[in-house]
Amino acid sequence: MKAKSKVAVYCASSPNLEQKYLDLAYDLGKAIALAGWDLVWGGGKTSMMGRVAQGARENGAATFGVIPERLISVEFADSDSSELHVVSDMRSRKGMIEEISDAFVVLPGGIGTLEEFFEIWVGRYLGFHSKPVVVCDPFDVYTPLRGALLHLKELQFMKAGQEEIVDWCIDIPSTISACQKGVDKNILDKNMQSDH
Repeated sequence: MKAKSKVAVYCASSPNLEQKYLDLAYDLGKAIALAGWDLVWGGGKTSMMGRVAQGARENGAATFGVIPERLISVEFADSDSSELHVVSDMRSRKGMIEEISDAFVVLPGGIGTLEEFFEIWVGRYLGFHSKPVVVCDPFDVYTPLRGALLHLKELQFMKAGQEEIVDWCIDIPSTISACQKGVDKNILDKNMQSDH
């Protein structure tokens, strides 16, 4: 039996968010499950982190959490995870998430989410991985960020090809489609390489 694809989700752990962001996280987790995939995430059960895992689990997906030991009592480790990996630090967390995931989705979040987004984006650009990087932003949270990135591009600080490797999506269906397209391309590329 073929292994199920695993989709990593980066999102907020802030406790004071509007309900629409928590609903977005739940709905994305549900969509990941209904697409036949499993979820990889930061292993916490607070805020959007908890809701994305709940949405995935309640709809049949396995959930793979990766949490640094130091954050177990801060993000409240999700004991309902199918697997919960406790690691030594943030670098180990990000490395494991990158290693075990087949695609990456960025939901609205703060500096932690942005740091994860930029690291996985740069890794893709530099060729350390070829997995899809997708932003799901139906509420225009990242519109000012996109403006800043455009400004950097206009000033020639961003190199050709950097912007194009991220799919910016305005809803969950287009996010799932972008993940599927990227995962399918990687499978096709691997099959072509193994034929040679």
